[in-house]
Order: sequence, then C-alpha cells, then structure tokens
Amino acid sequence: VQLVESGGGLVQPGGSLRLSCEVSGTMFSNYVMGWYRQAPGKQRELVAAIGSGGVPKYVDSVKGRFTISRDNANSTVYLQMNSLKPEDTAVYYCNRAYSIPTLKPGDFGSWGQGTQVTVSS
Repeated sequence: VQLVESGGGLVQPGGSLRLSCEVSGTMFSNYVMGWYRQAPGKQRELVAAIGSGGVPKYVDSVKGRFTISRDNANSTVYLQMNSLKPEDTAVYYCNRAYSIPTLKPGDFGSWGQGTQVTVSS
C-alpha cells in the first residue's frame, strides 16, 4: 500500500490548510481512513477518522476546527484544518483506522512520508 500526503506548509495562528492523501494498492473504499499527527518528541496520535460511508469522528482537541472527508472514486482522503493553533504543529500522516465504537489507530503495514504543518507567527 502506498500513501502520499500533501498540502502542508507554514501558516499563521488562526489560518487554514487542506491536506490530501492519495492511497493506492488497496481497496480504499473498504477501509476506515484516518489522519494522524506526530509532533517533535511525542507519539503519533490519531486525530480524525472517516468510515467508508462518510461518518467522521474526531478527538476533542480538533473537534470543531478540523473536517475529514474522502473521495472513494479517487482513493483520496482530505483534512481541512481551520483556526490552526501552534500546538497543531506536527507531521501529518494518513492511514487506515478504526472508528467504531471509538477512535482507534491502525495501519496498512506501511506509512507515507507525511506532510509538515507548522503553525507560527
């Protein structure tokens, strides 16, 4: 499975970014997909996930600011990030996840290179 994340960058606090992740080598529509992030010195954490039918779930720290969506026809998952804060600074990755009954990390056995998001004035 190949995962290619893009869309990161440097943004001021309060700004927005839209991340994309193209997935190949698997039946994308069969899986719950998630966005993860890893800040320096911290463990990777799952922040949002979306089922094949489009039902999203979020951790509390991003709820109301981030929106996850997916395009099954193009095997792509997105993360719209608004009202960004310095604590959102991290490398962001996508991978499979679990969302029922609660958010739980998973993976396809491989990870992409991630995309760096830096929130700073």
